[in-house]
Amino acid sequence: MNTDEAIALVEGASAEELFGGADAHQRYLRLARLVHPDAAGPRGTKAFARLAELWHSRGTIRSARGVYSTAVLDHRGDLANLYKVPEGHLKLVRDPSCNDLMAREAAALRRMAEHGDPRYLPYVPRLVDAFRHKTDKVYRGNVIGVSATNLHSLAEVQQRRPHGLDPRDAAWMWRRLLVALGLAHRAGVIHGAVLPEHVLIEPDDHGVVLVDWCYSASAPGERIAAIVPRHRDQYPAEVLDRGTPGPYTDLAMAAGLMSGLMGERAPKALRRFADGCRLASPRQRPDDAWGLLAELDELLHRLYGPRKFRPFTI
Repeated sequence: MNTDEAIALVEGASAEELFGGADAHQRYLRLARLVHPDAAGPRGTKAFARLAELWHSRGTIRSARGVYSTAVLDHRGDLANLYKVPEGHLKLVRDPSCNDLMAREAAALRRMAEHGDPRYLPYVPRLVDAFRHKTDKVYRGNVIGVSATNLHSLAEVQQRRPHGLDPRDAAWMWRRLLVALGLAHRAGVIHGAVLPEHVLIEPDDHGVVLVDWCYSASAPGERIAAIVPRHRDQYPAEVLDRGTPGPYTDLAMAAGLMSGLMGERAPKALRRFADGCRLASPRQRPDDAWGLLAELDELLHRLYGPRKFRPFTI
C-alpha cells in the first residue's frame, strides 16, 4: 500500500472497517506511518487527524437510535457477547449465523412489551434497541435493560448450594418464575430455554428476571430454533423432536430447573408436583402458568403455612 492508497482508505473507511480485525494495532501503526505529515507532506495532515479520530472511536457501534461502546465486556453468553452500556447491555452475536436468534429475541421482547401485563414487565428485559451492525459481515445486536440490580443467575445459586437449596427459598423463585412465564404465554411467547443461566434473581428483594429470549417462539406454529447443547437433557421431547412448543414446554423446564435446584432437600409432595409438570406427553402436562401458580401456592401453604418473607443471601 502506498501513501495515496492509505490516504484514500483512511478518508473513506469507518473505524470498524479499519480496525475490525485481530491485527488492529499493527494496522493502525502501518497507516500512521504512511499518512503522517512527515511522510506524506501537507496532504497527510487531514488524513492523519482522521486516522487518530477513528482509532480512538474504535469499539463504538452506531445505530439509528444510539451509540454504544464495546469497551466493557461484561459476559460471554452462549451466542453473544454482552457489553455493559449505560442503557443496560449491548448484546452482539459472535457469529452472523446466529442473527436469526437475535431477531427472535427482539421480536419476543417487543411482543411482550406490547401485549403483556404492565405490572409484570419487570420480570423480563426491555428492548432498548435492535439493529444490524456491518463490518466485513453483518451482525445483529440488541440493547436490553432491566430494572433490577444485584442480579445473580440460578447457575450461580446451584454452584453455591451444591447440597440443594432450602425448598422455602426455592418457593419464591419458582413462584416468580411462573409469573414471568405467565406474562410471556399470555402475550403469545414461548421462552424455549428455561435454564439456570437464564433465570436471574435479586436476593434482597426476591426479584426474578427471565433473560435470553433468543431461543423463543412468538409466532403461531413456530419451532424452537436451537438448544444449548450442554443442557440437552433438560429439554422436553417436543423441542428435541422439532415438535410444536407451548406453555407446557416452559413449565416443564421450569419444574425441572427448580427440582434440580432443591435436589434431595425437596419434600416428596414438591417432587411429585414437579414430576407432574414433566410428563412425557405435552397434553398431560400443565399448560397454564397462572393456574399452576395457584396450585403451587396451595401446596406450599399445606407444607409451610402462610407465606412469609425469608431473607436470602447468595
